[in-house]
Amino acid sequence: MVVIRLARGGAKKRPFFNIVATDSRNRRDGRFIERVGYYNPVAPEGTSSLSFNAERLAYWQSVGAQLSPTVARLVKQPAA
Repeated sequence: MVVIRLARGGAKKRPFFNIVATDSRNRRDGRFIERVGYYNPVAPEGTSSLSFNAERLAYWQSVGAQLSPTVARLVKQPAA
């Protein structure tokens, strides 16, 4: 099954996450099909901490991909 979830990157104590479409059997930071966006929880004030391609996200959901709980929460939250 295809799942849209976060893949961690960044240095120690400086997390950065890519929002990726991947097979659910792959490792968290392993191989993925497509990068859909990013989430930077420690972004400096005045810069965007969340960015994703809504069109591609809708496409993946239309072909049966499931959102992880965290990605679903991030997508639902209002743009700040």
